[in-house]
Amino acid sequence: MIARRTYLGWLAGSFAVVWVLLAIDPFDRGDWLLENLLLVAFAAALLASHRALPLSRISYTTIYVFLLLHAVGAHYTYSLVPWSDWVSALTGGAVASPPGARNHFDRAVHFFYGLLLAYPIREVLLRVADQRGFWGYFFPFSVTLSTSVLYELAEWGAAEVFGGDLGIAFLGTQGDVWDAQKDMAFAGIGALVAMAITGALNYALDRDFALEWVDSLRVKRAAPLGEDELRRLWRARKGQGAPEAEQASPPRPGS
Repeated sequence: MIARRTYLGWLAGSFAVVWVLLAIDPFDRGDWLLENLLLVAFAAALLASHRALPLSRISYTTIYVFLLLHAVGAHYTYSLVPWSDWVSALTGGAVASPPGARNHFDRAVHFFYGLLLAYPIREVLLRVADQRGFWGYFFPFSVTLSTSVLYELAEWGAAEVFGGDLGIAFLGTQGDVWDAQKDMAFAGIGALVAMAITGALNYALDRDFALEWVDSLRVKRAAPLGEDELRRLWRARKGQGAPEAEQASPPRPGS
């Protein structure tokens, strides 16, 4: 196996070369700058966390592939990526989109956002938040879908601020009033596929898979929270001790 440092260096170096090439004469420089704001922020977060939270080769590879797709979309603007021409050239014209058909590159990238980033999100949640069993699959899906929603909201805000052709290019709705909802749905489908594949592999290889799944759904604390927890905190603050229900319940994890 290639040394980890060598492999990560190859990923970073090859992406930097592709990114620089795609930064040369993009179709719309304003849209390219907007599209790359999040990419730069994401790359900076990866760089800042790589010592404290180094990810697996699988996670870095899926992130790498997604960022390549995003760099291509930023170069052409998502609605103008000539992917159909590329497919037609590869297949000798056997497969091609009909003239005037919607450019689905942006929708495909939303699907790949879920498919490729749900696993790195799962790895972070398992290692930082200790999510196990059912929650180790549900929360990666949930985080992927919620970040997709946040991106659509950011897109809408940027389009409102900049307006004009730049706002239209950045949104890339191509006249579809349900574009944002469909993009989020495809991201969710991609995350579901990724978690289904991950779950199937773990089911096949992990002898404790079923036990961990069942345990993750077991009630860990019988005492209710809400007003009872507020009362416990208030009494603890005043030095009056905890209510009877709290005293009778088992200690909370980490206490």
